[in-house]
Amino acid sequence: MKKSTSQKLKLGVFVVVGTLILIAALYSIGNRQNLFGSNIRLLTQFTNVNGLELGNNVRYSGINVGTVSKIKMIDDSKIVVEMIIKDDIVRHIKKDAVATIGSDGLVGNMIVNIIPRESRKPPVVSGDTIQSYSKIGTDDMLTTLNVTNENAALLTADLLKITTEIVEGKGTIGLLVNDSVMARDLKLTIYELRKASKGASQAIVELRDIISTIDKSESAIGVLLNDSLSGQKVKTIINNLEKSSDEIGEVTQNLNIMMKNVSEGEGALNYLTSNQDLVKNIDSTMNNIKEGTTRFNQNMEALKHNFLFRGYFKKLEKEQKKKDKKG
Repeated sequence: MKKSTSQKLKLGVFVVVGTLILIAALYSIGNRQNLFGSNIRLLTQFTNVNGLELGNNVRYSGINVGTVSKIKMIDDSKIVVEMIIKDDIVRHIKKDAVATIGSDGLVGNMIVNIIPRESRKPPVVSGDTIQSYSKIGTDDMLTTLNVTNENAALLTADLLKITTEIVEGKGTIGLLVNDSVMARDLKLTIYELRKASKGASQAIVELRDIISTIDKSESAIGVLLNDSLSGQKVKTIINNLEKSSDEIGEVTQNLNIMMKNVSEGEGALNYLTSNQDLVKNIDSTMNNIKEGTTRFNQNMEALKHNFLFRGYFKKLEKEQKKKDKKG
């Protein structure tokens, strides 16, 4: 009897412990699968899920926020992935968030990463479909690398052919590599081109400095460049100068004719200019007039000091002073 009771007790303890372990396991699994909390359902579409399975984690900014609840293929280029997301994290996920498929570590399970964007879009609601972004898969990468290797092999073969011809002196480059005289001439040509380029650059700099020193608002050239009215005035002045030059030419021509007539004629002007005796007589007459004027002034000064005429001259001076005062 005692043995039967002990066995029953052990069996009861085993059942209770097993039941507790089962409940704990179910709770842990349900908690991981968000079965006991308040959740929402989000959808996204991919062309390739890269091995994503039901129950894989969904992360938002690196935090586990849900799990993959359903994967459904619509056609050969569209796969719909349904996710269960915790309700308390929904307010942080905006409608313009982007879903991508990544790996949990180097060899871990595939997961869905929800990447946020900086925007003022409203939060998602249950049943919304967010955008997706498909990364390049491993197979695609290997295919691309294979094509790249083939192209690299072809390029290497072509380069080997080209370098062989250069070493053998074929073509322009081979001639330059093997002909030292031509290489020296080419080097000299490049040096001269560099000097010419430097001189041209210096000339451009000096020209820019000259142009920058022109005050377009005050200088004459600035006025001519910017003021159309002043430009028209300058044109008018130039036209007038051309007319004046023509008129001066005509006057000069007439003067030449007149001087020719004077020098060749027998008039008074020719007589005056060609008769030296007459010129001497005129000079003598002018000198006599100057001497007479000087003597007359001396006589008048002597009369002013003579007692007979002194009163008369004083009277004239008084009258002149009165006129000056009145004036």
